[in-house]
Amino acid sequence: MSIKFNIFPEKGTSWRTMAVFLLACVIGLGFFMIKEAKVVSYLSDDPQACVNCHVMTPVYNSWMHSSHREWAKCNDCHVPHNNIVNKYFFKAKDGLYHASVFTARAEPDVIEMKEASQKVVQNNCIRCHVQQVTQAKYDGWLEGHQENRTGRQCWSCHKQVPHGKIHGLSTIKFNIAPLPTDQEEMVIPAWLEKKIKE
Repeated sequence: MSIKFNIFPEKGTSWRTMAVFLLACVIGLGFFMIKEAKVVSYLSDDPQACVNCHVMTPVYNSWMHSSHREWAKCNDCHVPHNNIVNKYFFKAKDGLYHASVFTARAEPDVIEMKEASQKVVQNNCIRCHVQQVTQAKYDGWLEGHQENRTGRQCWSCHKQVPHGKIHGLSTIKFNIAPLPTDQEEMVIPAWLEKKIKE
């Protein structure tokens, strides 16, 4: 005499129908959230992806008025460039942290970089400006850079770079960063522009 064990209920049972329905709901909500959060845009190097979060608009606006705008995009400074795996791992880790903070409405009045981000930005400053911080031929005219050029954070002296003259609480909380004068440069996220036209 053999005993058959059937761990799955029959096809017509309500348990199976409910499980399929709940699974479809979870998958559907997942795809909806991916679309609404514009997750695919974060895989690019387009600075417009940063203003998907409205909190970053003043930071973006100040970058638009900086000397770095012509040479460096957000990812050139804020993600590592030693290899592609590390670049996208750091973007994902940082992005998930930002998403959780913004979703919970727990963003601080003044956005500051965490220690890991500070290291990345510092390495990228040196990567782009390696001649100015390491070559002896600049000793005569780089006042104060003779000693320990790479041992301190670049922004300890260069506070205006690359996010302009307006910093701190007023930039983030009140969004008074200067707006671009040219209409083509106007920073209005696509989702907001769509709502304005409605």
